[in-house]
Amino acid sequence: QRKEYDEIRAMGSGARFTASGQGAGGFEDVFSRFGQQGRGQTADFEDIFAMFNQGQGASFGNGRFGQPSGGYRGYGGPQRGADVTARTTLDFVTAVQGETISLQGEDGKPFKVKIPAGVADGQKIRLRGRGRPSPDGGESGDIVVQIAVRPHPVFTRDGLNLRVVVPVTFTEATLGATIEVPTLSGDVVKLRVAPGTPSGRVLRVKGRGVATSKGTGDLLAELQVAVPTHLDDAAREALEKFQELEPDENPRAELMAKARR
Repeated sequence: QRKEYDEIRAMGSGARFTASGQGAGGFEDVFSRFGQQGRGQTADFEDIFAMFNQGQGASFGNGRFGQPSGGYRGYGGPQRGADVTARTTLDFVTAVQGETISLQGEDGKPFKVKIPAGVADGQKIRLRGRGRPSPDGGESGDIVVQIAVRPHPVFTRDGLNLRVVVPVTFTEATLGATIEVPTLSGDVVKLRVAPGTPSGRVLRVKGRGVATSKGTGDLLAELQVAVPTHLDDAAREALEKFQELEPDENPRAELMAKARR
């Protein structure tokens, strides 16, 4: 077996990767020579690979088998470039309405990013092919932009809906009224508050939420009854008279009954 093995090493300069029947130095011929010695005996594969490395044209990547570096002659093909992570903070209006902004790349050069309408806090935007280049001619990596959104002093997001808490007076909630409610665009809409409206009721304004390619949300106005903190003598006297006349109802009766169940 050693003699035949030495003979194979001697022919290393003529070894080629040919198909069966096309030449004397194919893989099939080499391994069949060792296979004739019977089962249970194994060849030194490292030496066999070194033998082929002596020949011309018998290389992967940098000329050695198993080289994972890639390249057009490399094992496994070209490597993809690495991804690059970037972060940016947007104001609430920009995140809702969308905008094209400029960011600075690793090389110091600015590049533009289109922020789609309705992007949410914590969302990631992937820019294909804008990351680091491949080391061996493959495709470039991506830039992954992570978005942070500053909170708004009035509005909050609820999916595609916008929420706003709107204070109303005791008399507006009790007697009913028409009130003005702000929108994110800056204008106002008028809403009708029905008589006897409780605190926490939500009024919906269709189509005044977040507008995206997937749909448009609504504006949800949550009414909150504001209790006056300062009363003059006339107002206090009027409320005391009302207290004498108001229905004898306990607003907590239903709550107490449910708690006992």
